[in-house]
Amino acid sequence: MGEQQHVKFPQEVIDEYAALGVDLMALFSAGHLGNRMGVQISEASADRVVGTMPVEGNTQPYGLLHGGASAVLAETLGSIGSMLHGGSSKIAVGVDLNCTHHRGARSGLVTGVATPVHQGRSTATYEIVITDENDKRVCTARLTCMLRDVRPGDEELISSAS
Repeated sequence: MGEQQHVKFPQEVIDEYAALGVDLMALFSAGHLGNRMGVQISEASADRVVGTMPVEGNTQPYGLLHGGASAVLAETLGSIGSMLHGGSSKIAVGVDLNCTHHRGARSGLVTGVATPVHQGRSTATYEIVITDENDKRVCTARLTCMLRDVRPGDEELISSAS
């Protein structure tokens, strides 16, 4: 994700992860799958995560945006929000994702915006609204992540995201 340096993070989040020696941009990126699909994160906080994904290269046989591609964008954005909510002492693990597909998209970029529905100590739930370039809703998704404590050995997991 070459554009990742343009992500807007709250200063307190930048400071928290810098103190731990963690590459914040890599940790809160779209990951390997998101990279292959062209997901770009432009804004990230526990209260709002915004990202885009091209339709081209992410279509099903009829030439429409693949529902699984929408799911990847939704889970990426909701997971980033959950990780930021949990902070550096927690790891967010998706436990439930559902997506309702409202209309097809054939070209351009889709934009996803994740906002919290619930931010607890052990779970976080985000609603993710995906729209096309005409601001028409393509998909509405909901992701719930379990927030578990970082355990010995997780350092490798966290550093492998970098």
